[in-house]
Amino acid sequence: MKLAEFNSADPAAAQAILRPCIDVSRWVEAVAGARPYANRDGLLAFAAKAASPFTPAEVEAAMAHHPRIGERPTAAGTEASMSRSEQAGVDPADTAVADALARGNREYEEKFGRVFLIRAAGRRSQDILAALDQRLTNSPEEEDSIVAQQLREIAVLRLEGVISE
Repeated sequence: MKLAEFNSADPAAAQAILRPCIDVSRWVEAVAGARPYANRDGLLAFAAKAASPFTPAEVEAAMAHHPRIGERPTAAGTEASMSRSEQAGVDPADTAVADALARGNREYEEKFGRVFLIRAAGRRSQDILAALDQRLTNSPEEEDSIVAQQLREIAVLRLEGVISE
């Protein structure tokens, strides 16, 4: 969608465009409510600022929509489509990596009580696996901060893919 179209969309339509980027109502309302944006860079900068910080409750709500790394969502919605695209670097045919990711996902969920989240876009499966293994050594507090940062990056990258100049 062109920035001009986003700027002129009614509030409900603008929010619907933003929600697949990250389903955090405060963020969606803030970004939609700050329109019009002079340019795409201004929109992305505002979106990043509005996402910092996400509260623990916002992180928990947003995490409910994220699939496990290596498990591509089968739903038909925009958010599921974005997730499939972001995980394109994870080759499900590479059984060694798929098995290692499944093991790491289980360990991560046992330790932290949520799915492992990483901005997968632009990362190879080996890089994701290395990050997963490293993050398993983190404390819950360290991991909370990292997850919130990853959500911010995902939201802005998704928005960047949705809105063009």
